[in-house]
Amino acid sequence: MSELVNTQEGVYDNLIREEDRVKKPPRYVSKFRPAVVVESKLNKDSKRTMGPAKVETTSPDKYLKKHSKEPRLPENGSKSVRSVHACTVRKPPVAVMADSSPVVTHTERYPEKTTAAVPVKPGPTSVDFRRRHKQLLENAGLVPKYIFKKDYGEVPAYLQKHKEERQKYQEECKRFEEEQKKQAAIPRMSDEERQAVLEGLKKTWGEVHDLYQKLPMIINTMSMKNHKIHLEEELGQLERNICLFERFTNIYISKS
Repeated sequence: MSELVNTQEGVYDNLIREEDRVKKPPRYVSKFRPAVVVESKLNKDSKRTMGPAKVETTSPDKYLKKHSKEPRLPENGSKSVRSVHACTVRKPPVAVMADSSPVVTHTERYPEKTTAAVPVKPGPTSVDFRRRHKQLLENAGLVPKYIFKKDYGEVPAYLQKHKEERQKYQEECKRFEEEQKKQAAIPRMSDEERQAVLEGLKKTWGEVHDLYQKLPMIINTMSMKNHKIHLEEELGQLERNICLFERFTNIYISKS
């Protein structure tokens, strides 16, 4: 046990020693810094007068005139090189007056029309004094020209023709409807036929009534009871029919 291990720690063991700290190099500073500072101050001081001190000024006589900056054509005396060398071939000469045919004017060709022409007079017009609008009286409908016509106030021929055609059409429709009603109408029984049917009904009623009167007083069988009921129903139906034929004079016969 010659070697002993020291396991105990102290406060002084955590202290940072001065020799262990890393020393940083000093910050870089340019050697031209003082000169730059001086130059910046000089430039700022030179702009304090709102621009350079010495400026070339124009004379008062050379002021800007109207249309002075617009392009101008060259003067008549000065010929440009482009205009001189542009046309290389000469144009033919102008024809002489003697070579060309004389020009005949409209007045020389038709002298009678020109002398007889009369200026057209303006027609009657109406003027709106508020807005100064002008229009012809004839176009405005203010000239009474229609009342002087021969057929003024009469019904036009085309309206009369239309009326006649409409009346014919209405008559044809009425006639067609009457024919349809006649065809669809139920036939009516005449008075002679009604009297004959009425007499036949009364005769039948009398015959049935005689049979009913001839029945026995005591009816025991089922067949006799049914016969009696049948005769009573037939008598009732005959009486109703006789009343209808006597009450109504117009009787129609159905097709079914």
